[in-house]
Amino acid sequence: MTTPPKPLSLYAFLRPRPERADEVRRILTSFVEPTRQEEGNLQYHLHEHEDGRFFLYEVWRSQEDLDRHNALPHLRAFLDHLPEYLEGSPEGYFDTMLSPYPGSAAEGS
Repeated sequence: MTTPPKPLSLYAFLRPRPERADEVRRILTSFVEPTRQEEGNLQYHLHEHEDGRFFLYEVWRSQEDLDRHNALPHLRAFLDHLPEYLEGSPEGYFDTMLSPYPGSAAEGS
């Protein structure tokens, strides 16, 4: 029997250019609900820190689900132009979730 993949978490900090902060906020906010409806998305949260940085926290069922998400045209349009929107590079981390995700196939493994 094959063990199902453990969920993958992604968390990232994005510092928008001051003149583009409202636009970045609008774009990132527009991603929330559609992403939550995607197959394989377990969590998707957007936060705004008091210093103006945005913080994304995502949990995906698998790397394949995240790859499919990242290939969507509206997301590619944003990701392909990140330097125009951000001061510096995003600070991002990908990790395998060790604690079982409630209700996932990985729970109990």
